[in-house]
Amino acid sequence: MTHPLPSTGSVDGAHARGARIDVERVSRRFGAVEALREVSLHVLPGELVAITGRSGSGKSTLLNLIGGLDRPSEGRVLIDGVDLATGRRDERARRELVGFVFQQHLLLSELSARLNVEVPLVGAGVAARVRRRRALELLEEVGLSDRAEHRPAMLSGGERQRVAVARALANDPRLLLADEPTGALDSASSERIVELLVTLRARRGMTVVIVSYDNAVYAQADRTMTILDGRLDGGGSPP
Repeated sequence: MTHPLPSTGSVDGAHARGARIDVERVSRRFGAVEALREVSLHVLPGELVAITGRSGSGKSTLLNLIGGLDRPSEGRVLIDGVDLATGRRDERARRELVGFVFQQHLLLSELSARLNVEVPLVGAGVAARVRRRRALELLEEVGLSDRAEHRPAMLSGGERQRVAVARALANDPRLLLADEPTGALDSASSERIVELLVTLRARRGMTVVIVSYDNAVYAQADRTMTILDGRLDGGGSPP
């Protein structure tokens, strides 16, 4: 089911720097279980797309395939024409193109907010001085400049998720994938996270795909689509 809804943070196509997504007849099987069945999905640069569906319907599986964390059993996924599942330039392409935000934030408890944001930059070989400056800039962008040296246990759930958003932006990705980013938050914190994602999308022109049950997400998306029993129920292509 598709619900084309207005997006208050929409990006002018001429200024979109987001990645294009092409999911082409993708199926994913885990043993005898077929999690996805011949799913095709096309997302334009700069679009904000929401995906919903019942638990176990295949939403997170699709997101993992788009982000190159998993490989399809059949079909292919292209991000700006790059197949992240081919094994060629896999890690580099994923690092340069894709940022992830997860429901449980997955911050390292022993590190400060700043150092958590720096983690992807360490993997990219960025110098320590540059990492620190970049992390502080991103924490300021998500409204947490005064929490930079706080560890996750000292932060609220909403603040931890904002650190996770900052970390996802560390390598300046052109595609942001968010898997239930508001699922573990209260309504007020959820609203702030949605507003933050919409603002960042408009400011950066990146493509955003969000798996969510949150009506606040649907209200901001350019397109909302449903996965039912491993199949995309309409809305796989831009209008």
